[in-house]
Amino acid sequence: MSSDRQPCNPHLESSKYCLHPVLKRGKRCGLYKASILKDLKGHCWRIEAGKHNRVEGGNVADVVLILGSGPNAVSAKDWPRSVFDAVVSINNAWRIRKDWTHLIHPEDFPEDRQPNDLQPTQKRVQHTEYVPQNNAFGGVLFAGGTMAFTAGYWALGALKPKVMAFIGCDMVYPKSGQTHFYGNGVADPLRADVSLQSLEGKAARLGLIAAQSDCRVVNLSVEESRLVFPRATIDTIEAAAPRAPCPVEEVYALRRAENALGYDAPSGRYWEIVDRIESSKLAAIDAQWLALWEQTYSP
Repeated sequence: MSSDRQPCNPHLESSKYCLHPVLKRGKRCGLYKASILKDLKGHCWRIEAGKHNRVEGGNVADVVLILGSGPNAVSAKDWPRSVFDAVVSINNAWRIRKDWTHLIHPEDFPEDRQPNDLQPTQKRVQHTEYVPQNNAFGGVLFAGGTMAFTAGYWALGALKPKVMAFIGCDMVYPKSGQTHFYGNGVADPLRADVSLQSLEGKAARLGLIAAQSDCRVVNLSVEESRLVFPRATIDTIEAAAPRAPCPVEEVYALRRAENALGYDAPSGRYWEIVDRIESSKLAAIDAQWLALWEQTYSP
């Protein structure tokens, strides 16, 4: 092959890796060498396996792994990094693999559980970033006030993935044995909270809103799960096609129903307006999200 073709991105410092004249997210190109290149603005681009995206601190990632702290999260330890453009670790899950790209945690996450040093390719995502992203999708109250959902909406808005894959986020806690990969911990999603009346409903909402953004959400777990997303493996992630198009009008209708309740909490602290929240109204909307998901995507 000739090496004098134009690079994917006119800003890339090297032109010998890609044979497509224009770099666009989601487009394929012919490749004959894999690499990570840096453009003139300092952004990193992964060029490999027939795809190219800005990663490691950039703003775009086609395939995102959301890594939780469930016992099966350790299965991700030895997965090929090349499968994912970004690895978003929730709370303690940064300990599972060293090549994570984003660590997301709540305000009260203890400092002694946080990594001491971050690599240039790693970033900590705090409430000042994830709350605004969740607000863009209706707010933490409607998204579900636990970090698996919070991380999902942050990734959807900030990284704009085509595929979002969860592991270690099943939210099923055994009565005996380990509840988390590191031992036993608090079953946060099961706490009595008005935003978590139906974990399945909240998962359905995330899946539908992601579909509206042309993003497929899958679960890489093989265990019992409260997540309603279709199952996939690391070998079938990108081939996991949706069973049906997103019901756009119905999604908009449910978002309007949420807005009509007037439960705005821009700070993310929905518990500060809990005296105004009618749990039955939230439960009814949760049920509608789940029904829409099952109607659209269930076999």
